[in-house]
Amino acid sequence: MSLKVADRWFERRSLADGITLLWEPHVHPVLRCNIWHVRGRDRDLLIDTGLGVASLREAAKDLFEKNLLTVATHSHLDHMGGLHEFDCRLCHPLESELFGTPDSSLRLVLREEHWLSDYIDDLDESRLLIDALPHAGFDPHSWRLQGANPTGFLEEGSVIDLGNRAFEILHLPGHSPGSIGLFELNTGILFSGDALYDDVLLANIPGASIPQYIYTLTRLRQLPLNLVHGGHDKSFGRERLMEITQSYLELWNRPGG
Repeated sequence: MSLKVADRWFERRSLADGITLLWEPHVHPVLRCNIWHVRGRDRDLLIDTGLGVASLREAAKDLFEKNLLTVATHSHLDHMGGLHEFDCRLCHPLESELFGTPDSSLRLVLREEHWLSDYIDDLDESRLLIDALPHAGFDPHSWRLQGANPTGFLEEGSVIDLGNRAFEILHLPGHSPGSIGLFELNTGILFSGDALYDDVLLANIPGASIPQYIYTLTRLRQLPLNLVHGGHDKSFGRERLMEITQSYLELWNRPGG
């Protein structure tokens, strides 16, 4: 199968509150991570870095002029693939080894026996997870995820201070052991990573835990959240948050759920 070269690999959209959303339109939706940039007075914040197929740092260099704090919400490849490009690399300590030595079994050509195949059923015979090339000469078959050792750790209660706004770190296990969210009390904004988004939540994958996920969703329902910027799909408000969490809590608390 011959793939075209993309005009550009990343798209972006400016939102309110100094927030910019970036994403990779040519990556399969299951692995199309939301990348968030938050403008601060003294420093900026980058949350997750996408697949790492093309250079995020080069594509959005106009956003990265200020001192940048880069946070990975968890160690899955679609969220930490570009982490190696940045000097500051912050994560939860429970997944620190996975950042330095990431899972090498998942590549751009999806093997039928890989667990991700259970969630992707619309690939053609090529089994490619991208529908374009980031640049001429790129070989999807030889691409490998590049590791990136953390430069610091974020645990429950840690604070990311941008000078004029602050985000508290919430440990939100369930999707992965070291999943974290970033919560701004003043605005009620939560960057939730893959702990919560408006689509099928993956709780039966390697490293996931339904009991921990139940704890996380129960906790999120009790927080004064007004807006959730998830790791995938569209952002949503409190009403939708309550609907999503309620449906999963009912499912997982059901006998045999």
